[in-house]
Amino acid sequence: MTHENEITGPVDLCLPGGRLRPAAVGWSRHPVHRANLRGWGRNKRWEYWGIVTPTHIIGLVASSLDYAGVHGLYVLDRATKVEIDRGAVVPFARGTVFPPVSGAGAVRARGGGVSIDIDQTASETTIRATAPGLEVDLVVPLPAGHESLAVVVPWSTRRFQYTVKDVGRPVRGTLRVDGVEHPVTEADSFAVLDHGRGRWPYAIRWNWAAGSGPGRAIQLGGKWTDGTGSTENGLFVDGRLHKIGDELRWEYDRADWLRPWRISGERVAVQFHPFHEKIARTNFGVLANETHQCFGHFTGWATADDGERVDLDGLVGWAEEARNRW
Repeated sequence: MTHENEITGPVDLCLPGGRLRPAAVGWSRHPVHRANLRGWGRNKRWEYWGIVTPTHIIGLVASSLDYAGVHGLYVLDRATKVEIDRGAVVPFARGTVFPPVSGAGAVRARGGGVSIDIDQTASETTIRATAPGLEVDLVVPLPAGHESLAVVVPWSTRRFQYTVKDVGRPVRGTLRVDGVEHPVTEADSFAVLDHGRGRWPYAIRWNWAAGSGPGRAIQLGGKWTDGTGSTENGLFVDGRLHKIGDELRWEYDRADWLRPWRISGERVAVQFHPFHEKIARTNFGVLANETHQCFGHFTGWATADDGERVDLDGLVGWAEEARNRW
């Protein structure tokens, strides 16, 4: 069992003046935080959905960085390795809508030919997104008893992040690429949510890995949580979360991102075997980003709360390193 504080009831993320509420620091199995962010300039809000099917990988993001909205729709053809990446930057995040509680309400983003509409209820999430040559129309059901991993990461009372990582969700619908329809079926596809709300430091680096398969999923993070007392690590077995409180060791070759990655700790021993690297770079001087997101397969194990060692061989997903000045 983790040493971290489990939160079981509704709580506001911030105090009335905008600083982090001490009672909000911890983790939960369901979204219970209300992101009542105040002020302007350092706030970050986003919804990222990653979808893996036997034929394609889809990534879509709607975000507000206060001074800009950064939205995108990405599709990888797993057979041909052809990527289509459509993005938009909208000054001052005009037209974006984000709800204060994960899983409840509407997300809206527009700009540069990209349109994203996400509607969330207690039973399912619908995702509709379009960009030149791309169209996504998906339903992501929320199975009874399904748990996610929600964590507040406190760098200080003025800088903090609330994240929800919801891994291994079933998904169905359609993907259209240049007018060609590709079905997305619950039997062999899954979706992952990264919901973020917080006030960030100017410079930050993070690692993130997520993988899913029938009855099992893994969520791992690193770098950005080090030293805060919080981690975003968890094992999911049949939809139930087993929270892992250890800080993990991440080993990978920054000169060759497609070499195997190793992620390890007392309760985790994972190898990640990439089959494709997605690179995203921007550099506007004081504002810059470099992300290497690799898609691939997992091998190894993680330990459940009762001490059982759960086999992770065959899970599919991604591992990434991101460096931001923002």
